[in-house]
Amino acid sequence: MSTTLDQQTINTVKATVPVLAEHGKAITSHFYQELFIAHPELKNIFNQSNQRKGEQPQALANAVYAAAANIDQLENILPVVQQIAHKHRSLNIKPEHYPIVGEYLLKAMRHVLQEAATDEIIEAWGKAYNVIADVFIQVEKGLYDEAADQNGGWTGYRSFQVVKKEKESDVITSFYLQPADEGLLPDYQAGQYITIKVDIPGVPYTCQRQYSLSCKPNREYFRISVKREDGMAGNPDGVVSRFLHNSIEEGDTLEVSAPAGDFILNQEAQPLVLISGGVGLTPLTSMLETVVTEQPEREVYYIHAAQNERVHALQHSVNHITANHPQVKAFTIYEKPEQQDSCDKTGFVDLAFLQSILPHKEASFYFCGPTPFMRTVNQALTSWQVEPDHIYYEFFGPKGSLEA
Repeated sequence: MSTTLDQQTINTVKATVPVLAEHGKAITSHFYQELFIAHPELKNIFNQSNQRKGEQPQALANAVYAAAANIDQLENILPVVQQIAHKHRSLNIKPEHYPIVGEYLLKAMRHVLQEAATDEIIEAWGKAYNVIADVFIQVEKGLYDEAADQNGGWTGYRSFQVVKKEKESDVITSFYLQPADEGLLPDYQAGQYITIKVDIPGVPYTCQRQYSLSCKPNREYFRISVKREDGMAGNPDGVVSRFLHNSIEEGDTLEVSAPAGDFILNQEAQPLVLISGGVGLTPLTSMLETVVTEQPEREVYYIHAAQNERVHALQHSVNHITANHPQVKAFTIYEKPEQQDSCDKTGFVDLAFLQSILPHKEASFYFCGPTPFMRTVNQALTSWQVEPDHIYYEFFGPKGSLEA
């Protein structure tokens, strides 16, 4: 992947790496603040909860830092580009959005860095941004074309009817969705997600949220299993999940984007280990349902961690699979089990537990859940010296860090 940048520009951008490490989040926070003042319509695209929590500015700062550090070898960040491009396609980000972002990103650099942001630096970053934006635009074009060209595919949003609403636990409810136009459903891969777009009374902007598809691919319906985020002091989450739980009923329609995402089940022969925490079980349940159909001989270990049985969702699906597929073994960990709860371990996932149930570390490890949970799992796998190429994970929301 060629940058088509002259050497002086590359040198200037790479020289800003230490500055971005120190001031990156300040730059991106100011960027979003000014962007939404000038273009309030973009609040309809960007998740405002992630903005208020600071997750989106931090994720953008990390991406800008990585781009600067690899500006002469952008192929090094192609996996990150692919992941972000899937989210952009799911949210209907278009090429015309990139010049707006570039303008306000450069303005934010000038504002935060002040006299350190010389004309030479801003000019170099302007050139670099155009190259980076073009990489994203080209990758996203391929994803848009792929989504539109398959049977049952589409771009943008399509109306789906809620044909079934099922309570899975005290906090998680599943919604079964079918196309309102009665047309075909496209294929998707286990682990992928869709975007739901809703207008909520009292909320001044359109809300978009991405939810993993929680069942194996099929031609009848999509299923999402949504945790109701009731919120707490300082936590802005929950406006969409509460709306879905409290206001959306069978027969209602939702606007949905085509499935996206690169956190997908591989087809390797080695054992598969799925480790989920809380609502992180949604993509892993889809993988579990899929692997027993597509790779019936593959050995599978499914580990789920939750507070207790009351909030443990989709147990019926897992229990059905383990009862009918002897190659699948399932384990439950409850942090705070209640008296009647039955589980295999109390507390948290740790390396000792993994080593006690797995015959060896030569496996494909997939995990998803709250960030602290994922950090714990990643630390255990790293301590066990599991090959990095055999470790797969996905953040719900902006890409974070698994460093403690």
